[in-house]
Amino acid sequence: MSLYDSVKALVPEYVQRSTRSMQSWQTGVTPLSTLPAVIAMSVLYLVVVLGGQELMRSRPAVPSQYLKIPFLVHNVLLSVGSGLLLVLMLEDVLPFLWAHGPHDSICLPEVTTPRMELFYIINYYFKYWELLDTVFLVLKKKKLLFLHVYHHMATAALCYTQIVGRTPMAWSIIALNLAVHVVMYAYYALTSIGIRCPWKKLITVSQIVQFVLDLYICYWGTYNHYIVLYFPWMPHYRYCHGKPFAAWSGISILSSYLLLFLVFFRNTYKKPSAPAKKAN
Repeated sequence: MSLYDSVKALVPEYVQRSTRSMQSWQTGVTPLSTLPAVIAMSVLYLVVVLGGQELMRSRPAVPSQYLKIPFLVHNVLLSVGSGLLLVLMLEDVLPFLWAHGPHDSICLPEVTTPRMELFYIINYYFKYWELLDTVFLVLKKKKLLFLHVYHHMATAALCYTQIVGRTPMAWSIIALNLAVHVVMYAYYALTSIGIRCPWKKLITVSQIVQFVLDLYICYWGTYNHYIVLYFPWMPHYRYCHGKPFAAWSGISILSSYLLLFLVFFRNTYKKPSAPAKKAN
């Protein structure tokens, strides 16, 4: 029995019935499957964040004893959930990768099986769950960086465009993101209960490496897509399937992430050089 079948067997029948509309992508039927819904959720997120900051301005931060357990549970579940989803995706895609090789595994539409589509939908909903990260920061009266708010808001939109565009390479981008999130949310969970973890910098480095790999995959697929269609005399590998709007939205958003995280890394971890001593 596969891991997927084992996990599915643990889900009660009534839950499977009640979530049937979420198990395959049907625009207008699957929750949050339309562009107006995505925009509405982004606006709601900003209203909650900015409105929450305004409400907390004249109030003290919520005492840590009230947030400690919810914050711990939130991060543990996201770390474990990301790890489980990663393993389930790899179980589905690794046989295809082994049989067809790296290029076809990110370029052939057959890689997006009904089961893989379900995993994409679950990952998409994870992005809305992760918006609670910001709510905790607001309640704690922590400083909100533009990077944090933008990244959380844009990632849900990014996942939406890749599902709608049925992008074959989406699994590789999601897998890299899930791997980083396993470590990142575990870090937040451990530090919330006082366990010191010296790998905060490593998490930022892994995020930057993730975006570099993401963009390499995106550019590889986009190049082979356009070259075969319009410039077949130029060097290429093989045609890569996908919708242009999905490719360019992915490249644009991921490029902005890479730039913002590089700036964040420089501002956070690069030590200022010591001033030169004056000559006597």
